[in-house]
Amino acid sequence: MNDILDFGLADLSPVNDDSEEAMEALWAGDLTVLSQHHTTPNGSHSFVLAHDRSVTWGIPGEPQLVAIAVARDLRQSTFTFETSHHATASFAQNWLAERGCPLERIALRGGDYIKPADDLTLQVEQQIQKSGTRYEVLDTYTSDDNPSEAWTLVNDSQTTQAPVRLFYEEWNHGAGTYTMREGAFPDVVVAQTWLDERSEPLPEPPEYSDHNGAVVRARIALSRSAGTSPTPQTGLDAPRATAAVPVQRAVQGRLL
Repeated sequence: MNDILDFGLADLSPVNDDSEEAMEALWAGDLTVLSQHHTTPNGSHSFVLAHDRSVTWGIPGEPQLVAIAVARDLRQSTFTFETSHHATASFAQNWLAERGCPLERIALRGGDYIKPADDLTLQVEQQIQKSGTRYEVLDTYTSDDNPSEAWTLVNDSQTTQAPVRLFYEEWNHGAGTYTMREGAFPDVVVAQTWLDERSEPLPEPPEYSDHNGAVVRARIALSRSAGTSPTPQTGLDAPRATAAVPVQRAVQGRLL
């Protein structure tokens, strides 16, 4: 895991107020770099995926991963600086890819990273990473407690049948693994109910019934047989008040 973060901007000026504000909002000391890519030979672009430790002191449920994209104009001695917070690495990687970063250069491999538990997790993550602007993010939530989980609720622009999708990630710290699953809902209200109650399995997308659906359903059935926590978690409209006395929570599951 590489924890060195240096954008080399000492001799450059922000191209606009947005870039200056985005840069000043980040404290390098709060960030643990998970993956980074810098273009060569002139270093015009930098892409970083990092864990923001300061979030663990703040409002419960806030996304803990930050994606950073920096573009330098060396002739003009200026730079643009963009950031975006995400609940899961796959959405952060998608954001970086949309700004020109090759996915293979921002992958999380080896080291201390918690591992995907199965092939279906990898397939769902790759679907997100390569989705472009397909998904409109509606809400996210991250929990370091029991269960350790993160979810991203989106609107899928490429489907009219159950277009509200829930990408649900759960970590098994004892096994050193995590799973990612996709659920499908007709609207946000139904998705909200599922998040609040967790009384039935995550409803699978209709396209899982296509020609390869049998394989997908078999994998889902296998994952369900291992069991997932039915504990209700914070939903879309539930209050997320800051604790009176901040208590630092455990670092997100991907970091070990």
